[in-house]
Amino acid sequence: MSNLGTAWTLARRDLRGRFVGLRLLVICLFLGVATLAAIGSLTSAITGELGARGRTILGGDIEIGISQREATKAELASFQQAGTLSQTIRMQAMVRLPDGSDSQLAEFKGVDTAYPLYGQLTLASGATAPQLGQNELLVTPALLERLSLKKGDTVSVGEQIFTITGVIGTEPDRLSEGLSLGPVVIASLDGLRAARLIQPGSLYEAKYRIKLPDGANPEQQLDAWQEQYRLAGWETKTRDNGAPSTARFIERMGQFLTLVGLAALVIAGIGVGNGVASYLRGKQSAIATLKVLGADSALIFRVYLLQILSAAGAAIAAGLLVGALAPSLILKVAGDVLPVSPDFALYPVPLLISAAYGLLIAVMFALPPLARTRYVTAAGLFRAKVESGGRVDRATAAIMVLAIGAVLALAIGNAKEPLFSAGFLAALLGVFLILSALGWLVRRTALRLPRPKSPLLRLAITNLHRPGAQTGQLVVALGLGLTLFVTLAAIQTSMTGEIRNTVPKEAPNFFILDIPVAQKPQFEKTVQDLTPAAEINIVPTLRGSIIAYGNQRVADLKQIPEGAWMLRGDRGLTYSAAVPEGSKVVAGKWWPENYAGPPLVSIDQEMAEILGLTIGDTLTVSLLGVEIKAKIASFREVNWRNFGFNYIMVFPPSTLIATPHNVAATIQLDPAQERPVAQALTRQFPSISLVRVKEISEQIGTILNQMATAIGTAASIAVLSGIAVLVGAIAASRQSRMYDSVILKLLGATRRQILGAQGLEYLILSVVLAVVALALGSGAAWYVITQIFEFGWQPDWPVVLMTLAVGGMGTLAIGLIGSLPLLAARPAAALRDL
Repeated sequence: MSNLGTAWTLARRDLRGRFVGLRLLVICLFLGVATLAAIGSLTSAITGELGARGRTILGGDIEIGISQREATKAELASFQQAGTLSQTIRMQAMVRLPDGSDSQLAEFKGVDTAYPLYGQLTLASGATAPQLGQNELLVTPALLERLSLKKGDTVSVGEQIFTITGVIGTEPDRLSEGLSLGPVVIASLDGLRAARLIQPGSLYEAKYRIKLPDGANPEQQLDAWQEQYRLAGWETKTRDNGAPSTARFIERMGQFLTLVGLAALVIAGIGVGNGVASYLRGKQSAIATLKVLGADSALIFRVYLLQILSAAGAAIAAGLLVGALAPSLILKVAGDVLPVSPDFALYPVPLLISAAYGLLIAVMFALPPLARTRYVTAAGLFRAKVESGGRVDRATAAIMVLAIGAVLALAIGNAKEPLFSAGFLAALLGVFLILSALGWLVRRTALRLPRPKSPLLRLAITNLHRPGAQTGQLVVALGLGLTLFVTLAAIQTSMTGEIRNTVPKEAPNFFILDIPVAQKPQFEKTVQDLTPAAEINIVPTLRGSIIAYGNQRVADLKQIPEGAWMLRGDRGLTYSAAVPEGSKVVAGKWWPENYAGPPLVSIDQEMAEILGLTIGDTLTVSLLGVEIKAKIASFREVNWRNFGFNYIMVFPPSTLIATPHNVAATIQLDPAQERPVAQALTRQFPSISLVRVKEISEQIGTILNQMATAIGTAASIAVLSGIAVLVGAIAASRQSRMYDSVILKLLGATRRQILGAQGLEYLILSVVLAVVALALGSGAAWYVITQIFEFGWQPDWPVVLMTLAVGGMGTLAIGLIGSLPLLAARPAAALRDL
């Protein structure tokens, strides 16, 4: 303890409350820890708010969704017996101006007098919304803006005329309702039914929210209903997962960004190592003096370990503070982009995990240069400017291995998808190993190259392999920086391409939903009379839920298989005598045109792979409460990008044609004809929903832009860390470079020649690393785009190459700027310091 006290006294006096020599360590750790803490805190804030507001978000303790029908009397009796019941109906509908001059697709929602069971439906003024009469309507500000309406105006929905009596402020269960294709409008259930939009085959969903008595368990209640209503085709949620899709997206995005932040911290760790090495190199005279005065290696190790831990502790504390405060700032800046706006709170778990990461990274990268000082003699320390340092002992190596294991355990153990996290970390480790091996190869190659005649080129090549050269660190720093530039550019441009190509050139102008089967001929005639050149594609539309595949019932699954989104709730399905447009049979056979045998089904190939299905297996679908067990006849490859009607399940006409249903259509026409066609269709067919493809593409583009911004923001920290690593490598080699610079000046070299040699050295490295970075960065971006986000791989290569060139020039500029102080060194003063 006395030795520790002495070490602390020496460490404190040497620092004098300042970390001037350890600035690089502080900056690198601060950037990494702040990034991780901010991502972890924001993810915890959003998921915590989703959990805390589960009842309000869901609108009850239990939600039961039923597609294309309302609950039976028996079902209603069961719901009412369980607790307080509220019913809503949700569907797409067209809101039209009275004169028919304009219309807008809206999310039409009918609510009963008990709605909402939790939370409040409020107006824009902040007041609680009153009960609605049959001809009264609440609308969102977006609808008023798009149709140039105001409170008190009248609009038509279906066959009912409504008066706008208020503007919606907050809709408590909005998040649980999922994606909306248009502004929300709310009417009473009587008003919705008076619009006469609900017809046999109409696409709508009835939702029943139940407020249970205190202490009742929603899961137990659902289990009690499971056997009784197993064929009812319900989609159920509880207050613990009111918005499951949102929660899954936030958790996955948070996990991915956390791994990006961890990558930034690991990159920063190299800067920590360089910073510590540079700091200890500057302290060599002090270390030598202490050894001459009798200090042993253990005491010196403790002195500088305490200094490094103090600096690391200050950096980690500052990073945690910024990370804890960041969610509040992000929530203010992001506005409505995030699903919820939680109040400020501290989230200890992500903060503790971030602090642990920071400490472990500091230990991993700071120990090697620190440990080397223990095995160098006092005389060796005085000569260290031209001699290499000591070795890393076994104890230090063991501690580093334990630290690496702890980082991996934290990253994988806290991940929702451990295999994905393990793969990401393995890829990161692989990049480091590749760049480290490349650094060794560059030194060996430079050593074996023939000596060029040009003195500057010869000096530049010699700088790559001379004793004390920082080539390895420079290769890692430059390689990481350039790789990150390529990765970000490829991700950004590929997402931009996804947005640009979201709507193909041959995409339809409109989707038309809920066309009554009996009105199909009249619908076609109306369109063709207005624009004979229009291309119309009409398909039957139904919705059903998969309740079993093979011998596995979905209700018996403890957990839905990864990627099996088709098992969650009801899905669109259709029937067709021929292979649908945009599909290609890749296995099995299509049924004959006049097939009238037992039920068959053709399914999406990806769905088959996820569920492990083969040709001949069975698939059971619940459709309007009726169970249909079909044999899988074929697998199809579906072109989901053609913006046509694509279905994961297609049946023969004989299986479904007797089921009540409507048809849907796509219309492709001259854009100049869009407005008159839309006006005519919404006037003549009040029950239809007209979806403009342009509006869908804009929504998709907004989401992709937000994702790209989040990725770019998190990865920019890694870029800053890479720059810090580069600066650290330059700083670590400054003493030896200054020695070389002074000697060259004494031999008659000019400043331009010295700077030229430095520039050639960095240029050689940049050119070599550009090729490697292009391969590594493109591979990383391809994985992120195609495997994580499942988008198309379509980067803009000219932009990527330009970004790589700019990054290379930037790193070259940083290297030259770092060399400028060497030119100002006076030989006499420099030699005295050396």
